[in-house]
Amino acid sequence: MVARHRISNGTGPGTRERNRPPRLLVLACGALASEILYSIRLNGWDHVSLACLPARLHNTPDRIVPELEARLRSDAARYDRVLIGYADCGTGGHLDALVEKWENVERLPGAHCYEFYATSPVFHELHAAELGTFYLTDFLTRHFDRLVWEFLGLDRYPQLRDMYFGNYRKLVYLSQFDRPELRAKAEEAARRLGLEYEHRPVGLGELATGLETFVSWPAA
Repeated sequence: MVARHRISNGTGPGTRERNRPPRLLVLACGALASEILYSIRLNGWDHVSLACLPARLHNTPDRIVPELEARLRSDAARYDRVLIGYADCGTGGHLDALVEKWENVERLPGAHCYEFYATSPVFHELHAAELGTFYLTDFLTRHFDRLVWEFLGLDRYPQLRDMYFGNYRKLVYLSQFDRPELRAKAEEAARRLGLEYEHRPVGLGELATGLETFVSWPAA
């Protein structure tokens, strides 16, 4: 089921009228929904719509591109331009191949959300400093128990922790917003995983600039 957040501009589908803003769609991972909605509302982008696919697709990345293609086939014709709110996200280049098939469709930069939140230079600096790093974002911190602890079976078989995380040394929390309760939860997650903890308040990074570029780029 696709979660849809419609921000109406008072016009319906059809040929673009003179002087109206382009109809824009962000078709995104559900893990980015809060941050994208925040940007839309903060900037007053009333002509931008957001539709989200379930965040759990990251557990089966081979399903991301088929799901996105189905949504493009059903929705893209109603919009002047579409931004795919995913990085490569484990699709092995197949997402870029999909984007190439569609006129006026683009995607966010980078290999994954950690990279575009931190920005590429900062992420590569972190990666080079410690290869064995496990990353959390605000979304993953909020849902750590369900998406990490329970998904990996650590609630039932805690002895598996060292098998999964034995080669990790550090947990880096890349926070989007300053929320003390999430900082505390991320630090607790590091303790439970037996990892050194580091907090990097990175904000929205290249997600923000990617959205701004998408919205401001003049339509053909």
